Amino acid sequence: MQNQSQPMTAIDFIIGLTIMNAMPHFVLSVYKGRMLSLFGYTPRANFLYALFNVVIAAALFLYKYGANNFWENGILVGACFTLVMYFLTGNYFYLTFHKKYYEKG
Repeated sequence: MQNQSQPMTAIDFIIGLTIMNAMPHFVLSVYKGRMLSLFGYTPRANFLYALFNVVIAAALFLYKYGANNFWENGILVGACFTLVMYFLTGNYFYLTFHKKYYEKG
């Protein structure tokens, strides 16, 4: 039996766009970078915008595919894994590498 793929739709594109757009906004928020987002120009605004993007991506995915199909989409699983790892380890890496490097001055 051959696996038949379905064509990408606009919803699929928006799911990918929003999940990938969350990553740079979250990283910049951790590193205290400033980048214009929907919620402003501060690190906190970037963090909130990253969360907003994740919620949009999750809601659209659940609407179109349902929760049971999440593990069958390898690209989305990989993107979500990377994003979760940034959420869990971002502050540690900021403190370990960025902040300590600039403290040495």
